[in-house]
Amino acid sequence: MSESESPANAKRRNPTMNDVAREAGVALRTVSRYVNGETNIDPTLVERIRDAITSLGYRRNLAAASIRPGWTSKMLALVIGDLANPYYSSIARAVEERVRSEGYLLTTVSSDEDGARHDQLVDRLMEQRIDGMIIVPPRAQTRDWDTIPPPVPPVVFVDRPGAFPSADCILADNDGGAAEAVSFLLEKGTRRIAFVGDGLDIFTIRERHKGYLSAHRAAGVEPDLESVFTSAHTSEQAADIVRRVVETESADAIFAANNRAAVGALMAFRSLGRRLPMIGFDDFEAAVLSTPATSVVTQDIAAMGTLAADTLLARLAGDASPARTVVLPTRLILRGSEAA
Repeated sequence: MSESESPANAKRRNPTMNDVAREAGVALRTVSRYVNGETNIDPTLVERIRDAITSLGYRRNLAAASIRPGWTSKMLALVIGDLANPYYSSIARAVEERVRSEGYLLTTVSSDEDGARHDQLVDRLMEQRIDGMIIVPPRAQTRDWDTIPPPVPPVVFVDRPGAFPSADCILADNDGGAAEAVSFLLEKGTRRIAFVGDGLDIFTIRERHKGYLSAHRAAGVEPDLESVFTSAHTSEQAADIVRRVVETESADAIFAANNRAAVGALMAFRSLGRRLPMIGFDDFEAAVLSTPATSVVTQDIAAMGTLAADTLLARLAGDASPARTVVLPTRLILRGSEAA
């Protein structure tokens, strides 16, 4: 055996199946059959192969294997907008639990709402030969999916639609949920309802703003456009906005268009020692701890993540039906903060 072929040299690099075969004194084909789960192998050879794998520290190279026709990396990817947002953490947990039950490993990465970073991540994940992707598109989408050379792995968009007609999409009824919440506030007699949220370049915020406007139209009330605030990217920014609204008495109710806006509103109420009726969109853990507890429009985030995972797994299993968009219903939970 030459120095380059010695077991000691194999340990200084990533050992291969050839190294295992030499160490065990068996044919490469036999090692391949063992690694790929075949069971009709002589038990004596199985023991020798197992000992060689342990001795060398061999690990199967799934990325390389996935290049071959019919092979799979057993890896999926989830691209979200913000790892720090509990909303996306809940989606990630639901997706991971579902795909793990089918033997897949999930890689989760964040675009930080940056279109260029999102595109880089998608390119890198495809270079890694992942089997499929679940993607929350960034606020500014720049990816031209038509320019990606095949093969493109199955893609499922979640929370927001993406510019890829052949991909499935799982959404919540943002428009309808917001309209229900704002309609309820209007029915209670409030007429100047401040909309506090992130930018309208985000699909979910844009849809919730649409619901906010449609609720006013349905009630025959003219919305106060000066009470629409779409610069609350953080809870602190939302708190500043709500504090000004309360101090200037420019609105008599708050519709917080996402969980961070709702948290910011609570921060403002606490610092001022007074509050306005409020309903938020998206539930959050601290919602039941405020006094009164925070009323919210809630979406079943776990169901959204699980359905996205199920849809992707079905595509990987050969489902070739036309791409579809599924809109999941929301629910208004009244806990007391909607009252004056």
